[in-house]
Amino acid sequence: MKNEKLKLFIETFGCQMNVKDSEHIIGELSDTYSLTNDPKEANLIIINTCSVREKPVQKLFSELGALRKINPNAKFGVCGCTASHMGEEIIKKAPYVSFVLGARNVSKIKEVVNKEKVVITDLENDETTYEFKNVRKNPYKDFVNIMIGCDKKCTFCIVPKTRGKELSIPMDLILKQIEKLAQDGVKEITLLGQNVNNYGKRFSVPHPKVDFTDLLREVSKIDGIERIRFTSPHPLHADDKFLEEFTNNPKICKHIHFPLQSGSSKILKKMKRGYDKEWFLNRCKIIREIPDVSISTDIIVGFPGESEEDFKQTLEVVEKVRFEQIFSFVYSPRPLTEAATYPNQVDKKIAKQRLYRLQQLHSQILDEISQKQIGKVYKVLVEEIGMGKSDNFFTVKLNKDPKLLGKIIDVKIKEANKHTLIGEVV
Repeated sequence: MKNEKLKLFIETFGCQMNVKDSEHIIGELSDTYSLTNDPKEANLIIINTCSVREKPVQKLFSELGALRKINPNAKFGVCGCTASHMGEEIIKKAPYVSFVLGARNVSKIKEVVNKEKVVITDLENDETTYEFKNVRKNPYKDFVNIMIGCDKKCTFCIVPKTRGKELSIPMDLILKQIEKLAQDGVKEITLLGQNVNNYGKRFSVPHPKVDFTDLLREVSKIDGIERIRFTSPHPLHADDKFLEEFTNNPKICKHIHFPLQSGSSKILKKMKRGYDKEWFLNRCKIIREIPDVSISTDIIVGFPGESEEDFKQTLEVVEKVRFEQIFSFVYSPRPLTEAATYPNQVDKKIAKQRLYRLQQLHSQILDEISQKQIGKVYKVLVEEIGMGKSDNFFTVKLNKDPKLLGKIIDVKIKEANKHTLIGEVV
């Protein structure tokens, strides 16, 4: 009789790359552990952390405390970006934590899981040729890492300090992984990286010279893969070659996440983003020529030194581009970042008022955008019963027919609200 597996509970904060890291952890431990959604029954509890948003350290220790109350007998581990920059300090503050594993060290999970008081936060670790066991939540779509780390020097961002320097994963390994997924019934893949369209800048093994556009072309040749998404491209690297491929390759979904951060060229310079307002608007103008394309973005308000005039320029860009989705935040200083030391930190009350004004403006734009969807026909991948995603990334509710699962179908939009479209199969 086979030994029953131990139970793993994993909680993930942060970006899609963290979600993929958690899936890799689950896959690596799958010989010994099965996944549970109930922390009470877990033998091992892992928190996979994020450092990007406000108060990540406070959030980590609050969650650790809450989970320990639920299950004081479990073994605890902390992974991810906060693990990378805090390291041993986590175990000092929470002595019941058995191991700390940085975001660049996911492949070492089997090494640490049975040890006590072990900390691995090696930012030089190279996982680009490591083949993880693959686990995914959805049978029809998956996420594929194409690079690790980040070389950018954005003054608000801690990621380069938690994920190390940028390295691209060899193209043959990426293609082999996607071919396997296609054979397993996956129809849509999302390529992941901190700056996906800078792919090919640096490999850790000998490699032919390639760029992100070359990778997109090769991925689109794989039989069975019908949709390609990617996140996040950097506006600085959105050259004409890349935008031409995005426009003309029928397998590439016509949605792009294009992080603005600020509409003020002065603030963009202080952020060290590498582009100005005019470049961003020029790139968006080219993108908007694609029929039914959608653009999402990230915006930070209240960055140190942001004046009312700077903020108005952000509103101006929002009005011109008319983003389908905005992830907007009040600036909060991150440890180990340059901007945390800047003078002229904006008063939190003013920053929150600006955030409210931005979100109100975007709410009005969304009302107009959603009403324009009525009557349109979109190709929708049915990801779960009664729910799917259009090519341009709208969430679409439709007939609850199990036979539609995993199919890409034409859906006519009958109703629309800010976040969801309601349609019927054509």
